[in-house]
Amino acid sequence: MNALKITTQWLLITLILAACSQDTDTAATSEDYQKTLMTQLIEAQPGDVIDIPAGTFHFNRGLTLNQNGITLRGQGMDQTILSFKNQIQGAEGLFVSGNDFTIEDLAIEDAKGDALKINEGRNIVIRNVRTEWTNGPDTDNGAYGIYPVQTENTLIEGSVAIGASDAGIYVGQSRNVIVRNSRAEYNVAGIEIENTQGADVYGNLATNNTGGILVFNMPNLPIPGKGTRVYDNDVTGNNTGNFAHKGAAVASVPAGSGVVINSNDQVEIFNNRIKDNDTANIIISSAQSTGYYEADNEAASFDPYPESIFIYDNTFEGGGKSPDHLELKALKVLEFGITGALPDILWDGYYDPEKQVDGQTPDALKICVQNGEAGLINVDAPGGFDNISTDMSPHNCELPKLPAVSLEGAEA
Repeated sequence: MNALKITTQWLLITLILAACSQDTDTAATSEDYQKTLMTQLIEAQPGDVIDIPAGTFHFNRGLTLNQNGITLRGQGMDQTILSFKNQIQGAEGLFVSGNDFTIEDLAIEDAKGDALKINEGRNIVIRNVRTEWTNGPDTDNGAYGIYPVQTENTLIEGSVAIGASDAGIYVGQSRNVIVRNSRAEYNVAGIEIENTQGADVYGNLATNNTGGILVFNMPNLPIPGKGTRVYDNDVTGNNTGNFAHKGAAVASVPAGSGVVINSNDQVEIFNNRIKDNDTANIIISSAQSTGYYEADNEAASFDPYPESIFIYDNTFEGGGKSPDHLELKALKVLEFGITGALPDILWDGYYDPEKQVDGQTPDALKICVQNGEAGLINVDAPGGFDNISTDMSPHNCELPKLPAVSLEGAEA
């Protein structure tokens, strides 16, 4: 055997051994670091900053933080990766219950349940955080990526959410919220604001989701949502098939939905670039159209009707060419032909008959559109789609502009 061949063989053996040693070291490091981080979270005191080094760290149990005034900081969302692919315990990747909490510059991947859940906190900052299920859209993925609920003064910025089987970035039952400069992709709902009072959603990219940006109200929750501004976003090509669990509220969202308002009030949609969403670029609907609403069983205080909606100065392109639901497909062909498209704004036609004055919706409760040549179609769902209308005159109105959201106590 010549010297060159021997040298080559030893080089291959050395590389294999080094790779095996590296894998062993990585596994050992992850196991050790799981214990280290769990201890730091348990022993954390107000004002502590927990720095997580660069690397991919594997956890088989969920992490929990129950303390105020903590900052959890990595070295970047592509540098510090907390992987829960082998998780055997815990409902979330990271669960936080505390005020004055900041998490930034890290990623949470492949959690068995929700990736990052924050419950009942005030002054929350989520910055440059990535949540992702790396296998792509899948019903078995966790429901929520970034998931603050029952919070106050919450800022989400510079973050990325991919692959959630419900919502990538979700804020629910909260007050004073800003979601900005983030990206949501390949989720059922890209960004969802639900039963929240006072939310600004701007500077975001929502693409390749089932629905891009959702503003929802659900029954049987503590507060009704109102006062959301959706502006300066790119909402493009949200045509991924709906992979939500059967029975989930978002399971009713048709693929190809750009911005969806459901049963929510006082919503402004302006200065967005919304295009190529195959069902409709904007959908306005009542809970009666969703399949999860049963009027006889819902709380009497729940108002299922979307009211005080103002749409203006958006840029629309494409959209409405291939609706997801059979009724809408048939409607599109009947009204606009095989090669035509639904108008940019689709309204299911539900309104509250008890609030009508002389047979008309009061000005303050109308759906108002000031958006150039953009059209709105009322599909008359309550009438069985029998009285479809594209008449814009009932919507040629304006509403008072909503105030900007101010975060008191959270860094803005």
